[in-house]
Amino acid sequence: MTASDALFDIPEGERVPLRRIVVLAGASGSGKSSVAGRLGVPVVRLDDFYLDIDQPGLPRARGNVDWDDPGSWDLALAVEALLTACSGDVLTLPLYDIPTSRRTGSETLDISTAPAVVAEGIFAAQVVVPLRSAGVLAGAYYLVHPRTTTAVRRFARDVGEARKPLGTLVRRGVALWRDEPRLVRSWIAAGLEPLPREDAEDLLARVIAR
Repeated sequence: MTASDALFDIPEGERVPLRRIVVLAGASGSGKSSVAGRLGVPVVRLDDFYLDIDQPGLPRARGNVDWDDPGSWDLALAVEALLTACSGDVLTLPLYDIPTSRRTGSETLDISTAPAVVAEGIFAAQVVVPLRSAGVLAGAYYLVHPRTTTAVRRFARDVGEARKPLGTLVRRGVALWRDEPRLVRSWIAAGLEPLPREDAEDLLARVIAR
C-alpha cells in the first residue's frame, strides 16, 4: 500500500488529513531553509530527495550532471513522504550529502503534535499539483529576493560548505542568476504566491495556524 492509498482509504466526504503541507519554493540561496527552520513545525527538506550521482539517465549540462534539472530529483518519493506526513504521526526522510551527491542514510521525525509540515526546496513547485489534487495543500509560496543578493549568498554558502569544485560553483551561479526570471514565471504558472522574505515568517505562521 502506498502513502496515497493509506490517505484515501476512507469514505468520500471524510477525507480529513491530520495536517496539511505548506510549500516554500525559491531560488537556491534565497533563504528558504532559514525561514522554514524558524516556524516551529517539522520541515521536509526536498533537496534530500536528490538521486544518487550514479543513477542512470540523470540530466546533464556543460558536461556534468545538471542538479538544477528536476530530472535529478525523485518527485514520486517526495510526494509519497508528504502524503505520509498528512496521514501519520511518524515520518522517515532521506539524508543527502551534496558534496558527494549521494544519500547517506535517513532520519525519523515524530510529527504527532505538528499542526502542519513545511516542504522547502528548489524543486518545491513540483509537488504543488499533486498535493493540491490530494486536498492537503495549505498554501504554496516562493520567496521574493533580489537575485544578485541571492547569487552572492548562494556562492558564499556553497564555497563555505565545499559543495562542489569552485569552477562548477561559478558556472552554476552565473547560470542560475540568468535563469531566475524564468523560474519565477514557472512558479507563478504553477500557482505559487510571491512572498517577500521580510514578511515571510509572519505570513507563514498565520497559514500554519489556520
